Amino acid sequence: MAMLIPLPLTVPGTGEVLCPALLADGAHLVLVDCGYPDSLPLIEDAMAGLGLSPAELTEVFITHHDDDHMGGLARLCARYPQIRVVAGEGEAPYLTGARKSLRLCQAEALQPTLSPEARAWGEAFCRRLKAVEPAPVHQTVADGDLLPWCGGCRVIATPGHTPGHCSLYLPGLRAVVTGDAAVLEAGTPAVANPQFALDLPQAEASLQKLLALDADCWLCYHGGILRR
Repeated sequence: MAMLIPLPLTVPGTGEVLCPALLADGAHLVLVDCGYPDSLPLIEDAMAGLGLSPAELTEVFITHHDDDHMGGLARLCARYPQIRVVAGEGEAPYLTGARKSLRLCQAEALQPTLSPEARAWGEAFCRRLKAVEPAPVHQTVADGDLLPWCGGCRVIATPGHTPGHCSLYLPGLRAVVTGDAAVLEAGTPAVANPQFALDLPQAEASLQKLLALDADCWLCYHGGILRR
């Protein structure tokens, strides 16, 4: 089984819904990405609605280190210590705090270019990124690695949004979990926030790479499910 569990955001005024994926096969229960630092109660409620609990999670896979995807990881692991965290080898140092967030580096570099009106928002964004707690990573993976989830889950390197971004391909379910390598905008697949992609040509190539996979559905963290 592969499905999305929509989480209403707590950022005022956005109305956006985050959609982590849940993968289940009887032996594994895997959450793919876990929202902002305050998303844990939303995850608990969403899983309870399915008759599940984070206490049953075996792994969490993190596609990349943006705070809307991993901000809640430290709290999730602290409350449910049985969880093993799996991430791409290029993203792991940012999750653990061994390296400074690339998104924070980008935001700090943009600050001097912002208008006075936008600068306050930029400063608040930087503070938000600095407040993200580091979290453990128990297993790192690379492009082409096969994980034993849902009959075989292949790691797909999808750089561009961040250099180490990874997505997941589940051929047995004919499904793709995209992270931010593909989002849905009015039902159309697109690059996530192209103006902030750390390498836009790579991001565009990664989007096409995912769309070319032999699949029936693409589970998008932003936007929901794209069906062929």
